[in-house]
Amino acid sequence: MPRRLPVLALALAALAANRAAAQDAHRDRALRILQAVPLIDGHNDILYASREHLQLDSVGDIAVSQPLLHTDIQRLRAGRVGAQFWAAYVPTSQMHQGTHPAVFALESISAIRRFCERYPDTFADARTAADVERNFTGGRISCLIGIEGGHAIESSLGALRAFFDLGVRYMTLTHSESIDWAVSSADTVRTGGLSPFGEAVVREMNRLGMMVDLSHVSDATMMDALRVSAAPVIYSHSSARALAGHPRNVPDSILALVGRQGGVVLVNFAPFFVSEEARRYDEEWGFPGRRARDLMAAGADSAAVRDSLRVWGARAPRATLAQVADHMDHIRRVCGRDCVGLGSDFDGISSTPVGLEDVSKFPDLLAELLRRGWSDADVRQAVGENVLRVMRRVEQVAREKGR
Repeated sequence: MPRRLPVLALALAALAANRAAAQDAHRDRALRILQAVPLIDGHNDILYASREHLQLDSVGDIAVSQPLLHTDIQRLRAGRVGAQFWAAYVPTSQMHQGTHPAVFALESISAIRRFCERYPDTFADARTAADVERNFTGGRISCLIGIEGGHAIESSLGALRAFFDLGVRYMTLTHSESIDWAVSSADTVRTGGLSPFGEAVVREMNRLGMMVDLSHVSDATMMDALRVSAAPVIYSHSSARALAGHPRNVPDSILALVGRQGGVVLVNFAPFFVSEEARRYDEEWGFPGRRARDLMAAGADSAAVRDSLRVWGARAPRATLAQVADHMDHIRRVCGRDCVGLGSDFDGISSTPVGLEDVSKFPDLLAELLRRGWSDADVRQAVGENVLRVMRRVEQVAREKGR
């Protein structure tokens, strides 16, 4: 019997080696795809993360390693990112502080522009699908801008037009709070979706050539926007509600409508949007920011808040790369292969799935899809072709409407 142990050990080692070789082969395929198609990530919050973690008015020097962030140039290159929608996030608190959300959005857009212009060998401005493809051919990462929070326009179609002229190419209709003209997914009191003015906002976005982003909105707002919009919609960073029951995710009934309309759902990597176990934990214990505010309101000092958040993080269930792939599988099955993409939410999330720790890990996710039987054509679509198709169609609708 003892003589069999070395044989068994050798067999197990050979099996492990074969598995590693197969995984390497899938990753090599993924890298070849990324040489041909620009990887487009629908949502990155580096600007706001820099303000929060580095106390900067603009993004720090990402030519050097930024261990407090998920993003820097070296990791963007390692992840083969070809185009990035940077989020001009506007906190809903701006609606209640006697300040102007539009000014905050302008400052964010300006910071994004200055940050991209700082590295001309790495980044290039992009406002159209053709720009993205030209920049990719030239070896540069396209900088695109999306406003996160429709309160940024302060109920002004003129402000919406001005933001478009500054290069904004999508707007998330709400964030974590409802506004006069659209109901948020976080609202537990109001029902309904878009007001008549909200419908006018969607129509004006169509006329301009700005993508309508339905992440963060209520189901009723989703339905109203799908009914009103003459162009395909996007979800810049949302996942599948059938797998994780967060209201920010998209239910199957609406996924099917998005597919028929030609839209695209860009899968979010936030653990509580990806893992049902993580979502339940978050619901029970409270999102870190909310928990910190509650503790401070109860009189806890900063050390007690830090200790509580440390315990929260240590106990939190971990989402995984495989679960993100599960969401992509599900959306492709319900909505169609034309309907799925990537919307990481890097630097806007407090933790990441195991295996998707930062922007360098995109090829590993694509390798997992290939391992599951996705064809190269399927992966090409999810990587960037679906977003480019939607951008082209949105641009075409704008031309048809006389923009």
